[in-house]
Amino acid sequence: MSSRPAQRSVKISADERGGWSSDRPRRDGAPSRPANLFVHCRVLRPTDQLRYSPGSLVIVACASSADSEAFLERVVDDRAALLTPGKVRQVLSGRVAEQEMDARAHELLFAAAAKRLRSRLSVVLATATLQPEEREPLVRLAAELGRPRHLILLETARERVRDEDASALNQLRRALDAGELGAEGFQTALRLGGSAPGELRRIVFRAPPREE
Repeated sequence: MSSRPAQRSVKISADERGGWSSDRPRRDGAPSRPANLFVHCRVLRPTDQLRYSPGSLVIVACASSADSEAFLERVVDDRAALLTPGKVRQVLSGRVAEQEMDARAHELLFAAAAKRLRSRLSVVLATATLQPEEREPLVRLAAELGRPRHLILLETARERVRDEDASALNQLRRALDAGELGAEGFQTALRLGGSAPGELRRIVFRAPPREE
């Protein structure tokens, strides 16, 4: 299948770009359906440096939040771009009741990421779960704004994968390896397993070099 129609879907002009199909007439009062996020997804190979366009959204999914946060603290050059559940929990600690912490942390994380995307700033977000429902709202917003969307799956030791996460992790692996994450709106996807996480030195946001 040609990738041109999918890429074009995020390059239309701002006045034509409607995030929801509510821009179209409804029939018989039926609720509108969200716009299709499908794009062509290129599966990347591990390397020692990842370079994304400035203003991109990079979502990092991992079964171990401790592993993902330690990894990102090491490799992300733009510290302001890095948003993780752990960092948000530190901000909320002592201000929010423990039973409300998960919901408030999710709200604050999304709000911070959305603000940066609307300002055309880069975002590296570590998700709290492996569920596509957590990724979808932010990917949808980035698509509406015409921002590039990328996913990194960071593998962890088997003993750190909770039983309730195993199914979602396996589904994400299969979709990534098959190049099917374009259905979620991701333009590139990368799986880091084995020695690859340790060999990656930096994630940077820079425009590609100009051709002479």
